[in-house]
This record gives sequence, structure tokens and C-alpha cells, in this order.
Amino acid sequence: MSTRELTSGSEILDRLGVRPIINAGGPNTKHSGSKPRQEAMDAMSAMSEVFVNIDELLLAAGKEIASLVGAEAATVTSGASGGLVVQAAAAVSKDDPAIIERLPDTSGIPNELVIQKPQRFVYDHLYLTPGTKFVEAGDASGCTPDQLKSAISPNTAGVIHLESPFRNRGTVQLPQAAEIAHAHGLPLLADGASMLPPRDNLRKYVSEGADLVSFSGGKAVRGPQSTGFLIGKPEWVEYARLVNAPNATIARAQKVSKEEIAGLLAALRAFVDENEESETESYRRDMEMVLDRIVEIPGIDASIQHNYDHYIPHVVVKLTDSWRGPDGLELARRLMLGEQRVYVVSGYIGDREIWVDPLNIQPGELEIVAARLHEELVKAAGE
Repeated sequence: MSTRELTSGSEILDRLGVRPIINAGGPNTKHSGSKPRQEAMDAMSAMSEVFVNIDELLLAAGKEIASLVGAEAATVTSGASGGLVVQAAAAVSKDDPAIIERLPDTSGIPNELVIQKPQRFVYDHLYLTPGTKFVEAGDASGCTPDQLKSAISPNTAGVIHLESPFRNRGTVQLPQAAEIAHAHGLPLLADGASMLPPRDNLRKYVSEGADLVSFSGGKAVRGPQSTGFLIGKPEWVEYARLVNAPNATIARAQKVSKEEIAGLLAALRAFVDENEESETESYRRDMEMVLDRIVEIPGIDASIQHNYDHYIPHVVVKLTDSWRGPDGLELARRLMLGEQRVYVVSGYIGDREIWVDPLNIQPGELEIVAARLHEELVKAAGE
């Protein structure tokens, strides 16, 4: 069978010998991210038929994104992670072409980024790509405003702030962090990749003082998984654009195609137009069905949670002190075995919880998720 004759994703996987999964763990890149909206797929197909100057397209796309989200300025990046690279590069180089050209060589210029110790995260090394260095403020237990101030020196290029589940406790919050950064003439660089919805966050972080905020164009926006966007102050967005692809810079490998740009714009339009209250209620109903199947299993504490740490309603299963079965990591592993492989989250904050995220559960899969979860929990409870 030739590629042209394939009519479904399942057929492609069959040919490659790769088994599909049911994604009940949310928009994790390792597990395929999110299913792009149909509007995004249609826009990508349409854009494939034309050619354009990419600089002109990026400028126009940035204006449209800014208008859609209510920001002063915006630009497209290669995922939220690509946004971190160009944030750091912008902080170091601004609009100096000589510095832009020689990055990651930062000798002789301010190249330190201050980051609060509790906000260190698995992807923060991306900030180091342009030849920058971290200076940690505070310790693992927290960070105070005075500690943040004391970490700043003449060699500081910017201050990093992370908005992410389970990472904001005991830290200097964004408004005060921005105030401290600005008092020293520095930009506040924020990562909000995991913080949509709520859609209010598209305006919140900039209004609180962030100069650049990185968001994912995949995840809940459900554009192309490899896209993202930066929003913020016009001068800092321009610095980021200058150091980004398609220019011959440190970020050259972070290309975003014309098709992906069109797909991101279409998805973002649909995302901001969506009724968040109705969307949330739909997710909650789905999670109530899952919860009803497992809530009486002994040794667990299961509930629906929707808060800062859970961007949409999740079923959160906590293993109590009376639980004698395997930990959450093993339960998640078992759910990925068998004929119907179900991916759920475990290990994010330890090994005593598993989470069910409804974002990527497709029609007809919800009952399978509930049944598999019930099956594995009941079996494990008897061990």
C-alpha cells in the first residue's frame, strides 16, 4: 500500500507497526500533544497552495495575534519552548545586529538570567541556548523579594518568571517580580505555556508587568503542536522577532512554516471565540462519568479538581494511607499495556496520584477510559 492510498491515521500506524493510545493524560508532547482543530487543518491545507515572504507573514500574523488576545504586540514561535530561547536571546541582544550575529558568544556583555530556585523546571535549560547563565534566587523552600533583588547584578540581562501548576507557592509573584526587574532596567520574561485556559491569562500576565510571555499554540489552543506565540511589550516583541527564525540567528533551527502559521491563527481565533463556561461544563460532565466508575474503590480518594494546578476539570486519584497496591507510576504503566492502551498522568508531583485529563479524549473513548481505570484500580486494590 502506498502512502497516497492510506486513508486514516490507524492505517499509517499499522503500516509502521506502531500501536495507538487513548490520550487521557492531556497535551503532553511525548504522547502526541493535542488534536489540531479542523479550522487549523483547513487553514494549513489552504496556505500550502501559496508562497509568501515569511518576514511579511510573521509581521502580519503577529498583529492578528495581538488583536485576538488583546495584547500590544505578538510574534510566532516554534512552540512555547522556542519562545523561551528567543526571550533569552532578546534580553541579551536587544536590537544589536552585532550581538545577534555572534550569539551564543556572550563574552563581554550581560548574560545572566535570574530565576527563582523553586521555579526551576525541566525545560528551563532552553533559556541557556543563547549563551546565557542562571543565577538562582532563594532556595528550594522559597524566594523572598529581598532574595530576588540580591541576585541581580550588573551582569544581569533579565528576570525569569514561571507560571505553571504547583510552582507558584513560596515565590515572588509576577507583579512584584516585574516591579523588581523594571526597577533595575530589566525585562521580566514569563513562561505561561501550561496556563491556557483560562483565556483571561492571555491578558493577565502582561497587565501584571511581564515584558514577554510565551504560550503554546498546541495544547488547549489546539493549533499545530510545533507552534507557539510570544505576547508583550512592542519593543521586546520586536527584539524577539529579530533574533528568531527565519533570520540567520541562534534560533534558525526553530523555523515555523507558512502552513503552521496559518494553522495557529485559525486555531487561536476559534479558541478565543469559544464559550469557556460551556467548554468547562462539558469537560466536567465527562469527568463525572469517570469518577462515578471508581469513587467507591477502597484505598483511593478520587475527586474532580479544577483550579490553578488543573487548567480544566481533571479526575484526580490519590492513593491513601490504606492503599496497599502499586504506586501511581505503576498504575499508569499498566494502563498503557493491553489491547486498549490508556495514557494518564502520574509522577508530576510524586507517585501517589494519577490524573485523568479530558482534553484529548475522543468520541467513543470516554467509556473505555473509565472501564480501564476501574479495571486496573480494582485489580491493584486486591494485591
